[in-house]
Amino acid sequence: MPAPAMIRFDFRVPAFATTPRKAIYDASLEMARFADERGFQAVILSEHHCVDDGYLPSPLVMAAAVAARTQRIAITVSALLAPLHDPVRLAEDVAVLDILSGGRFSFTAGLGYRPVEYHATSREFARRGRILDELLETLLAAWTGEPFTYRGETIRVTPKPISKPHPFVIVGGSTPAAAKRAARFGLPFGPPIHDEALNAVYREECARLGVARPVLIDPVEPWMLFVAKDPDAAWAAIGEHWLHDARTYASWQRPEQRSYQHSGATTVGELRAEGKYRVWTPEQCIAYAREPGAAFRHFPLGGGIPPELGWQSLELFANEVMPAIAAQEGRA
Repeated sequence: MPAPAMIRFDFRVPAFATTPRKAIYDASLEMARFADERGFQAVILSEHHCVDDGYLPSPLVMAAAVAARTQRIAITVSALLAPLHDPVRLAEDVAVLDILSGGRFSFTAGLGYRPVEYHATSREFARRGRILDELLETLLAAWTGEPFTYRGETIRVTPKPISKPHPFVIVGGSTPAAAKRAARFGLPFGPPIHDEALNAVYREECARLGVARPVLIDPVEPWMLFVAKDPDAAWAAIGEHWLHDARTYASWQRPEQRSYQHSGATTVGELRAEGKYRVWTPEQCIAYAREPGAAFRHFPLGGGIPPELGWQSLELFANEVMPAIAAQEGRA
């Protein structure tokens, strides 16, 4: 099977960027359509609030727009800051997205780690675990289409999703409590970092609770890709945009967080050396595709990269890399 290709959008437009926000939104939707037509496997969105650069705060709205522009590609929000959402409204919105997309929508339910986001949405940061527990319980009950008790009253949520048994939901997190939460609700567990001890907690808890088919989505270290004939020139053009993304994430990190995404880079040179963001030639991509577990995670507009540059990367990958990978697979 060819190495999967995904495309990620964050919708950041930092103060130094020259591209209007509307142009970033328009380009993202056109790139999603292009990725769908050219055989990419997934569009990845995320959620954050109260960010100066305009990081996407409404991933479900954007997921609906992507669904309307595409036919086959999977659409995922990783992560959706689930405790910030009203449980019943989220159940309804995801059901509508499930129908609209033909079952292509999924999300990772994350707690988040920025107290300001909880304050802005009138949620208690200290109660985020309990809020997520209630939300997951509500979603699973709501998606049956049957009446259930919600906060002391009987309600029935419609429409019923078309996915069986329900839309695909992953429980995220890097703690034993997160692993046990996923097992308790019989849901897949997707930690942000490989940790055998954490994986064992999930497996053991699933066994204890009798979860028939536990699903552990054990990550490989993700990295962001841009494709260019001349990596040095590309780094000169996009490096500050990617550095903005990396440094903003680093400023949000809490001491207890564990994630492959964390970068310690303070300069473009350090970011390039670190390897979490990579500019590769088509030849490097083709060689990498032979490796076990290879996957391409494109970030063509990351940190407000001008769309004309992002298009060059995507088209180079689609026109030169993907046919070569397909030919390799045919000879295998």
